[in-house]
Amino acid sequence: MKIFVDTGGWTALFNRKDKYHPRAVKLWKELLANKASIYTTNYIIDETITLVRKRAGFHPSVKAGEKIFESKIISRITVNEALEKAAWKVYKKYEDKDFSFTDCTSFAVMEQNKIKNAFAFDEHFTQVWSFDPS
Repeated sequence: MKIFVDTGGWTALFNRKDKYHPRAVKLWKELLANKASIYTTNYIIDETITLVRKRAGFHPSVKAGEKIFESKIISRITVNEALEKAAWKVYKKYEDKDFSFTDCTSFAVMEQNKIKNAFAFDEHFTQVWSFDPS
């Protein structure tokens, strides 16, 4: 199974104070046990390290970065110009939603890589695809 990890998923996993932390740890263990193919982007890593630092402190943010950067099982996709263009199309398509541009880059990556599932605690993912992020 392919799964995209969003900022909310990473943040819940690395911030023990996050309300979704217990659920995130459980889901992460299930993903590892099922040998899921795990994807994320440079945009998401940027957001994650920044958000973990803001909410949990410097040391947890360093731990989050090290775990992601050193992982052999996480496929890190670089959002390049082509993905930005695809994301811009997604962004313009959903005037009625409050998607961030980063959300749209994630949607473009998921579409391009045929990823139907996300490890996210963000309702934006359910507004574009018909799956439950939990």
